[in-house]
Amino acid sequence: MRILFLFGLFLATQSFGQQADILIRNGKILDGTGNSWFYGDIAVQKGKIVAVGKLGKWTATKTIDAAGLIVAPGFIDVHTHIEGEEKRQPTTDNFIYDGVTTVVTGNCGGSNVNIGRYFSMLDSLKLSINVASLIGHNDVRKAAMGSANRDPSEAEMQRMEAIVEQAMKDGAVGLSTGLIYIPGTYSKTAEVVRLAKAASKYNGIYASHMRDEGDSVTQAIEEAIHIGREAKMPVEISHFKLSGQQNWGRSKETIPMIIKAREEGLDVTIDQYPYTASSTSLSTLLPDWVLSDGQDSIKARLARPEVRKKVAEHMLRKLKKRKLKHFSYPVVASFRADSSYNGKSIEEVNLLRGRKHKAKEEAETIIEMMELGGAGMVFHGMGDKDVKAIMQYPFNMFASDASIRVFAAGNPHPRGYGTNARVLGKYVREEKVISLEEAVRRMTSLPAQKFQLPNRGLLREGFAADIVLFDEQKVQDLSTYDKPHQYSTGFQYVLVNGELTIDAGKHNGTRAGTTLRLKN
Repeated sequence: MRILFLFGLFLATQSFGQQADILIRNGKILDGTGNSWFYGDIAVQKGKIVAVGKLGKWTATKTIDAAGLIVAPGFIDVHTHIEGEEKRQPTTDNFIYDGVTTVVTGNCGGSNVNIGRYFSMLDSLKLSINVASLIGHNDVRKAAMGSANRDPSEAEMQRMEAIVEQAMKDGAVGLSTGLIYIPGTYSKTAEVVRLAKAASKYNGIYASHMRDEGDSVTQAIEEAIHIGREAKMPVEISHFKLSGQQNWGRSKETIPMIIKAREEGLDVTIDQYPYTASSTSLSTLLPDWVLSDGQDSIKARLARPEVRKKVAEHMLRKLKKRKLKHFSYPVVASFRADSSYNGKSIEEVNLLRGRKHKAKEEAETIIEMMELGGAGMVFHGMGDKDVKAIMQYPFNMFASDASIRVFAAGNPHPRGYGTNARVLGKYVREEKVISLEEAVRRMTSLPAQKFQLPNRGLLREGFAADIVLFDEQKVQDLSTYDKPHQYSTGFQYVLVNGELTIDAGKHNGTRAGTTLRLKN
């Protein structure tokens, strides 16, 4: 039957398929498999790729001359946090200008709890990119028991399992955890295993921001692998890295752990952003026990002198471990209470506030900022050698760990603008850490396979026409830590579901994205 179907499709193509909506000619095609490029053409019709090869007799409503350009599948960003920004910036310019046509959101344990309703909202709103989503453990836990620092009751546990199962039925691609964040950090491994099993029943994956990415990173990797084994499901370890100067070089320990797990039969992969700085909440500097039960409880605890002292001592011990004398490595990305702090390190903020140039005073500044609601931060603390070593691991994908950027708002991490362009420009073209073919595979077919996104990630007949055309000699990230609000360059054309979205280097406002739901 399959042979007859393909033969029928071939005949239909010969009879009626010579006219396309869009015809891409003379491109240097990288199909997403990791194989070498070849010269050829691609025909797009009704949102699908209908032919790939030498298409001399084809005509089209629009023809793109791709001479001198790489033609590749649209990039899939497997680790994003777009929730809350969709309506503010539905054109998702920062992703589109970086070659991204699909994102996976709901990472680090944070997601919409009602995935069905969320997808309906996205389908009504229409973004310029496709969206798949995980169901986030932290928000599931909050829905069942708030941010309490305790184990769930059996009734609460069953409530969480029911939320996860419904999310999977609604099309979530798996369960995510953020075990460094409140309230996920209060959960024990057995709780996560039960929820992972609920997602596994519907063929979901387990994606984890692990419990630690610094001193206890190996134990955290072991926990993630254990959860995958117990739940009998694939594992994705998010933004794989080594935090803190004292941990530089430990990729020699962590990468072999992933290799060993795969040799033992566990489908475990990782993702990475190509930078030596991370970005997360200021609250991660404080001990977990201070952060439960919401902002009012945090303020009440910090108002007690004995608690304040313990918190400051905790932060100073962590600073000493990093072999630093000042809190120069955390830089403010967004502080609602005073936007003049944006772009300044805690060390600089402390001096701005007229305090003595001492780490103890800087710890007090952090506490006061937490009392005012906290801040989004950029943390400088990874080694370039580890970044490159992790990048060379073949079952590693590239991911921005970013939101939809609202241009000129705050001082965010540059990864939200330039992740893919940075890989292609800095690490492929300039430093030759990996090949172009391999980089494109990691951005396309590998994530499509891992997150079970059918008909995406390859340039194949019948696949969705998510396509990027870029100049391999000119693609470049422009976003920096000092001036983050700059779009990547070099992407000349981007198609999303067959609709031209970047045309001759300019976003034309098209919003042809759709939701991608796991079919159970």
